[in-house]
Amino acid sequence: MPKEELQIVWFKRDLRLKDNEAIEHALKSNKQVLLLYVFEDFLFQDKHYNKRHWDFIKQSLEDINNNLKAFNSKVLVVNHTIEVVIKTLQLHYSITHIYSHQETGILSTYKRDLKFASFCKQHSIIWKENINNAIIRGLKNRNTWFNDWNTYMMQNDHVFNPKKNQLLHTSKINTLEKHFKIVDLKTSDNKLFQKGGTTTGLKYMRSFFIERYPNYMFHISKPLESRTGCSRLSPYISWGNLSVRQVINVAAEVRNKGKHKRHLNAFISRLRWQAHFIQKFEMEHTMEFKSINKGYHDLNKPLNIEFQNAWKTGQTGYPLIDACMRCLNETGYLNFRMRAMVVSFFVHNLWQPWQDMSEHLASMFLDFEPGIHYPQIQMQAGETGINMLRIYNSIKNSIDHDFNGTFIKKWVPELQKLQAPYIHEPQTMSYFDQQLTGFELGKDYPFPIVNEKLSRKTASTILWDLKDNKMVKSEAKRILKRHTLSNRNSMMNNN
Repeated sequence: MPKEELQIVWFKRDLRLKDNEAIEHALKSNKQVLLLYVFEDFLFQDKHYNKRHWDFIKQSLEDINNNLKAFNSKVLVVNHTIEVVIKTLQLHYSITHIYSHQETGILSTYKRDLKFASFCKQHSIIWKENINNAIIRGLKNRNTWFNDWNTYMMQNDHVFNPKKNQLLHTSKINTLEKHFKIVDLKTSDNKLFQKGGTTTGLKYMRSFFIERYPNYMFHISKPLESRTGCSRLSPYISWGNLSVRQVINVAAEVRNKGKHKRHLNAFISRLRWQAHFIQKFEMEHTMEFKSINKGYHDLNKPLNIEFQNAWKTGQTGYPLIDACMRCLNETGYLNFRMRAMVVSFFVHNLWQPWQDMSEHLASMFLDFEPGIHYPQIQMQAGETGINMLRIYNSIKNSIDHDFNGTFIKKWVPELQKLQAPYIHEPQTMSYFDQQLTGFELGKDYPFPIVNEKLSRKTASTILWDLKDNKMVKSEAKRILKRHTLSNRNSMMNNN
């Protein structure tokens, strides 16, 4: 008896049912469809990832399953390699097509995909990878990129409308599960982390566009206020609970109807720039390991593990840096300015190589997106040769954006007794002030591990001098030619 034909949708970072092109194409086949997610051991072991990511993914899958109940189906969630999973499914069904989105990921996932492409060819399976959020693989230049991106975003969302009994029935999936190592989707209830899933993502989106967006530009740089003033949609976009197109469409609709257009223009502009950086990483993936500008490959930064550990644990002696790192460790979130500041402190003030922090920060950011992560880190490290060198003054940022120390006191409680200006610079307190406050520097809170002003000046001098290096200049020209948008001003102003 011939096996029943089955089309597979392989979920990756597209954990949603609506506006999912892979699902759309599978459903158009008019064949029976199985939705599949594979937890892969090589990613469990990868230092970019952390339990917080796996919990978010599990919550996202659980949310999808709740929505699939109406269709008498669910996602088959297993733990193995994708090749073994498909081989096992082939014992029960005839599989001719597999659909997924094209992932702009780290090198290990790219190698996985190359291996899987070879596997599909050997087994006469057509693997259709769909464009994700208008990122194009194999692009040589950016001559038409913005127009192409804009055209893609103006298309209608893909609807989720399977025919009756087109999705593989839950009972059949339950039978298949007996042949696999199944993953329990239950997670602990940690309210400090945003919960995964399209349902929760839509709640954040509604609250932002109904109530919170009028404060967007006012609060975007504040470590405390940004936690409600910013959209907080980044993890839902990074893991694909929401497509960028879905978010842009709602943002444009609200902008066209309401007030505070400047705030929405700024928000939409950042979604465009997000895509720009992911496309950049897609075209130059070696920046996961090395500076995009080869002129910086020989930059000498001696490792100091003691410095690195103090930075990771929030024990540098600089209150805003420490508050940010502790907050990130506990919640998985920091706003953009604070992310840039802690990166700047690591690579400039501590003079440590960015490669030594990239995996750690990836594992801490709940919204880790490789295509944003690596280009931004290299920009902040000052190793592109094309961007303005920015070395953040953590003390100035502390005074400007957390003057009363509210954020600092929340995450560095040992400084609760201090007020401005000492909350920003405890090291400036005299012995008498410490006695009066009941606070002892070096006992209750560490001395600064470096001289902020001197280390900033040293880093600035070295990096500015390198700007004139022949290799740095040559590489800067190459990078600009390859990645600069021909209508850059249009992208920035056409909001």
